[in-house]
Amino acid sequence: MIGGENITYITHFILLGFSDFPRILGVLFVIFLLIYLMTMTWNLCLIVLIRMNSHLHTPMYFFLSNLSFIDIFYVTSTAPKMLFHFFQKQQTITFLGCAVQYFIFSTMGLSESCLLAAMAYDRYAAICKPLLYSSIMSPNLCIQMALGTYVAGLSGSLSQLCGLLQLHFCGPNIINHFFCDMPQLLILSCTDTFFIQVMLAILAMLFGTSNALVILISYVYIVISIMKITSAKGRSKAFNTCASHLTAVSLFYTSSMFVYLSSSSGGSPGFDRFASVFYTVVVPMLNPLIYSLRNREIKVALKKFQKKRKIFSNIGTD
Repeated sequence: MIGGENITYITHFILLGFSDFPRILGVLFVIFLLIYLMTMTWNLCLIVLIRMNSHLHTPMYFFLSNLSFIDIFYVTSTAPKMLFHFFQKQQTITFLGCAVQYFIFSTMGLSESCLLAAMAYDRYAAICKPLLYSSIMSPNLCIQMALGTYVAGLSGSLSQLCGLLQLHFCGPNIINHFFCDMPQLLILSCTDTFFIQVMLAILAMLFGTSNALVILISYVYIVISIMKITSAKGRSKAFNTCASHLTAVSLFYTSSMFVYLSSSSGGSPGFDRFASVFYTVVVPMLNPLIYSLRNREIKVALKKFQKKRKIFSNIGTD
């Protein structure tokens, strides 16, 4: 009871998803399903390939396998529910389900932000301190850095979850999105959201700004070191070791910033949803391709894996 009046709190939400595009729903379902399946397949294959090939047991590929692991859970937190809702007349989700979905999504997103910073430091050590690289990036440090990214992401998400569970929703209960994202939930809340908005701003500073700063400083030193290399071949080789990571960082930060800035400035809800698909589903699909297409070691490992498959298949047919 608030102010002498009975208040009925909402226990479920209605996700609009892409229901306002009825003519292309079938096409969208097929496209999103294919993207999700490719994302899962490519990331799982990359993890298995790195695991099976001893030549890829280096800090860079250790972090890359963790990136694929994060991307698998990142996309799975939103895509299956979105695909399931294509066949539902009323696309409902409970408040608890909404909170769990956002918790997993946020944990993976924050962890990926930290992991990209750790990968930038790894590239800094490889290019700026090549003689000391193996001692700097020891197996223990790599494991500690990887665990640190997960702990940081989990801590940031837990604080958001605690704030979210303090909110009450009295109506309406329609979320104009395909998953439970914090901006949409704050709009629907009938209680004061000032505290959680301040907390979100602090987390954005801690994770977004600090990780971006680590990446920026690392690449400033990397560029300085590359410029000191006399041979063009040496500079090209050094740059190629960073190109994939820079591309992944650019996609992650620009896409997420674009979506949230567009959402906060009152952009078209339909446009926001399609833009959100890019950073929640498409980017995790692109990451393994970015690191594989121009990577000679990955290509060599893949060829060896294919040769082993042919040998075992020939043995099986004899």
